[in-house]
Order: sequence, then C-alpha cells, then structure tokens
Amino acid sequence: MDNLVTTFAIGGDLSVNRIGYGAMRLTGQPGNFGPYPEWESGRQLLQRAIDLGINLIDTAEAYGPGFNEELIASALHPYPKNLVIATKGGINKPAPDDIRADGSPGNLRRGCEESLQRLKLDRIDLYQLHRPDPNVPLAESVGMLAELQREGKIRHIGLSNVTIAQIEMARQIAAIASVQNRFSFVDRSGEDVLDYCTQNHIAFIPWGPLGANPLKPGAPLARSAGVLADIAARHGVKPNQIALSWLLHRAPNIVLIPGTTASAHLEENVASSSIALSAEDIAPLRAT
Repeated sequence: MDNLVTTFAIGGDLSVNRIGYGAMRLTGQPGNFGPYPEWESGRQLLQRAIDLGINLIDTAEAYGPGFNEELIASALHPYPKNLVIATKGGINKPAPDDIRADGSPGNLRRGCEESLQRLKLDRIDLYQLHRPDPNVPLAESVGMLAELQREGKIRHIGLSNVTIAQIEMARQIAAIASVQNRFSFVDRSGEDVLDYCTQNHIAFIPWGPLGANPLKPGAPLARSAGVLADIAARHGVKPNQIALSWLLHRAPNIVLIPGTTASAHLEENVASSSIALSAEDIAPLRAT
C-alpha cells in the first residue's frame, strides 16, 4: 500500500493533487450566506493552500452567493498555471435557508457567465451542475452545459448529487469528467456511484469527506473514533487524517476537497496524502 498515487487527471488532461480545498466555509454564517467576515484571513488561507501544493479549489455560485468566488479571485488571481478551479451552478439562494434548484438553460448560462466574471476567468476548468432540478429535464440542463463547453466557456463538465442512471443519461449528451456526491468513512451509501465512476475513469469528488461536525460528541466519525484512533496512533497522526487517507486508498479516482478555516487543519489535511495505510490498517476500516 506504499505506492499510493497522489494525483488524478480530471477529464484525462487536468492533473490535480488528490487533496484539494473546498472553499464553501469561507462565507458568511449561518447558511454559507454573505461575504466571509474575515476576508483577509480567508485570502491568506487560500494562498497558504497553494503554498502547500493544493492545485484544485472547489467553489460554487451558491456559496455567498457569489462572494466565495470573488474571494478566490481576490486571493489568487492571476492564477498559478497549474491551478484548477471548479465551480457549480444551477442553484439560486436568495436567503440562508432558501435554496432553490434551477437547472433551466437560461439560469445555467447566466450562472456560468457570472462565475467567469467573478473568478476573472475566460474558461472554467470544471463546471458542475450543483444538483438536478426536478422541474427541468436533466437533458436540458446538461445540454446547456455542453453548449457552453462548445463556446469555450467550460473545459470539463461535472455533476453533483446524482444517481448512476442520471450519470448515464448525461453521458449520452456530453462527456462527464467528475461526480461530486456525499461520501465519507461514515457515510458509504453512495458506493454504487463511486464504483461506477471508478470503472469509467470519472473523478469522484466526495463532499463532506469527514461528515458534518466530525468531532462533535455523538457524530458518526466520533462514534468510529476507536478504530481510527488506534490506526492514527500507529502512524503518529490524527484520526481525521486516517479518515481522509482511507478515502484516498478506497479508489484511485477519489479527489478530496476537505474544507477548513484554520491553517493548521489545512496542513493536516494535505499531510493525509502521504500516509501509507497497510493491509492490516485497511481491514478494520473496511469492516467498520
């Protein structure tokens, strides 16, 4: 297990380190709404991520909405040559507790073009449909992303919160480079989608890779702390790092985007990619 591959080529041509950064938390609270109140510290954290070798930043129009993309541009533009920025569209968020799926072609075009402006990009490396809209045929949503791709505004198309059937339908319209679904050490309900993506060389980008509030008493990861702590102690690292390392060992197409607002946690997350788990380590993790 000591030959863990630490990079993956999204869409076959965008090579990224398998520990990226999910920027969602660099927004106002509650509800990831409004600008991040500590704007300068957010800029510094993003710059530190680049210094640590992270070359995938994940964001979305809905984070803020819009402010998260503006913060990324403020911190990192002009961008390093190898930096991949992934964003998402298809959700309108007029209030912290008011989240509306809108996968209509017109809204996706507007969202993509406004994200281009906020991020100061001519083309978005990976543009993801944030979630299917039950009121809009998925074919229409993906069709618009394919049109934007032909226009040169999107390099690769991704999907989020989808089933295998939805991925297969979308692939009839356009090449799908990534899928972003919930998946973690403690929530493996989406393993069928992960396995499908692995078989088809599609990047699988799990959101919530540590679960919500992982260290809160009673949280799923906390309930699994025994086995994680035992393995972490053997490696001289923290249980959260083992949970991330397990994901990297689970499948070669998994690309992680853990989020944090603390530089120390950012460094721990990046260090997870250098933990080589043995077969002895993985057996109890698989069974947990």
